[in-house]
Amino acid sequence: MEELDVEPPVTVIPGVNSDKKQLCFEWGPGEMLVCETLYGSAEHKEKRPGCPNVFVVCKDEDIYSQTLRKLFNESHGIFVGLQKDEKEKVGKSKNAQLVRVSKNYRSVIRACMEDSHQMAVSTRDPDMHMQHSTQVSILSAMELIWNLCEIMFIEAAPAGPLLSHLLDWVRLHVCDVDNLACEVLRSECPAKHENFWNVVTMFVLQGRMDEARQLLSKEANTNATSPGSTQTLTEIELKWQHWHEECQRFLQDGTFASNPHLETLCKILVGDENTILEKRDLMTTWYHFLVTRLLYCHPTVKHVELHLYAQSSLDLFLGGESSPEPLDSILLAAFEFDIHQVIKECSIALSNWWFVAHLTDLLDHCSLLQSHNLYFGSNMREYLLLEYASGLFSHHSLWQLAVDYFDYCPEYGKAYLELHIERIPLDTENKALKVLRICEQRMMNEQVRSICKIMAMKAVRNNRLGSALSWSIRAKDAAFATLISDRFLKDYCERGTFSDLDLIDNLGSSMLLSDRLTFLGKYREFHRLYGEKQFFAAAKLLLMLMTARIAPCSFWMTLLTDALPLLEQKEVIFSSDQTYELMKCLEDVMAAKSKNQKLQDDENETLKVEFLRLALARNLARAIVKEGTVEES
Repeated sequence: MEELDVEPPVTVIPGVNSDKKQLCFEWGPGEMLVCETLYGSAEHKEKRPGCPNVFVVCKDEDIYSQTLRKLFNESHGIFVGLQKDEKEKVGKSKNAQLVRVSKNYRSVIRACMEDSHQMAVSTRDPDMHMQHSTQVSILSAMELIWNLCEIMFIEAAPAGPLLSHLLDWVRLHVCDVDNLACEVLRSECPAKHENFWNVVTMFVLQGRMDEARQLLSKEANTNATSPGSTQTLTEIELKWQHWHEECQRFLQDGTFASNPHLETLCKILVGDENTILEKRDLMTTWYHFLVTRLLYCHPTVKHVELHLYAQSSLDLFLGGESSPEPLDSILLAAFEFDIHQVIKECSIALSNWWFVAHLTDLLDHCSLLQSHNLYFGSNMREYLLLEYASGLFSHHSLWQLAVDYFDYCPEYGKAYLELHIERIPLDTENKALKVLRICEQRMMNEQVRSICKIMAMKAVRNNRLGSALSWSIRAKDAAFATLISDRFLKDYCERGTFSDLDLIDNLGSSMLLSDRLTFLGKYREFHRLYGEKQFFAAAKLLLMLMTARIAPCSFWMTLLTDALPLLEQKEVIFSSDQTYELMKCLEDVMAAKSKNQKLQDDENETLKVEFLRLALARNLARAIVKEGTVEES
């Protein structure tokens, strides 16, 4: 496995010349730095035409990786499931559940690592190959660290089983021997293959006795000078406590003196550290050397002793020739059971917050972080989850995952969500509705109003009055609803018809949001009654709209004009009292126009007024006659 590369990525900013130009930046939206790449003195600005070049440096570039988006999406479900199931498990069942959750996280990491490997193999682009290969290296290191943390912190197995878990850990992450073994077994004569003894030794170094014995059986069939070798390895497999005695006896008797390879294996089994260290090339990593050393020298090692063996194994393996890599420091911290140092080192070394956020959350569920919160002055779990979720919010689709992470940060989660939700670009109505539902479910009333206002304004600019009215009603914004209602009425005056009839017909109690909206709804109801030939109900509603004074002044004449068809009906619709009310309304309109000096010599307007007065006079006469006739009879 490749070492974890923690060199910070170098971002080359075009247009920057350190000799001639000063580089300045400002914080932009979505965790970005906006850099001006042509910045100079005032004299240079006067000479330079146009605007400066701007280069955007994004913070969390990993969110744009296809493979890592899979990691983020699939781990989100595991995270949410853990939070929901937390209170349902106690004791051993809870511990088993946490181990299962940890393995689920690791399986997602491994699946993403395999995807990245396939992409690296299939691409012909050298840059993409390098990018995917680097990703494989990082994901592999992440799983290696997580697996060790699972063994040390979550499973916390006692002495004996602890070594068994560490052996599984090494076998899983140092798997070169499997490929080499396949190559050897595919050859015509495996025992004659140049890597035969290397493979046998590697199996022994990993404690894989079955595989080593099976491979040695092939050598035994072709070489009679090594009798009993299979029996010796079988004997070693049966009882750990007999190994040293048996191997020491074979070494002293010179049983394997004629076969240096078997003699080396016997020295390994007897726990000769110098012999084990000589095979460092076959182990490739110091932590493989550590586990092999423990297997043959200290098989009953305890947790509290591990850090001593880990540090000495690292020193012996490196031999002072090179300094430890960041990955080495992380693994050493885990062997020392220093959770805080593991989290700190991983935060520095890894390129995103996913790993530390999810690992810390899991460790918190194991009740292992209480003392470590002192380092942060607050809840370390929440701090890391907030950082991770904040990065997700800068992506056009991953922001929806971030909402759940904020939900499970009880101290600051809602405040962070409120700040970030306001930065989401509301590109489409569907996206706005998603954001709106999130805010409504969490009683974020200010954000609900803000979103609705933004969408209402967009709809108005696009002349989509129905959508604008719907958003303003949802925002419970009386002022904006009044404005939209006025636009509806203006359009009606210009075109003679209403748009978005379905919306207006189904306002229901929403029309009570503002007087103007009430008027719009009732005025539309008047037209519906008139269309259904319910003339008396329509006349009563029209008169109420005029006398209630909820219509805009500019619309009074339209209402009076709407009364004309009713005044001209064969049957008397308006009573005398109602007719007097209409006459008074007409005079009030004329008086208001005269007072505001808006009465103009408009022939159409004058003609309309004359028609109204004539129709009202005729209707009054007919109504008086009808009412008098009714009283006499």
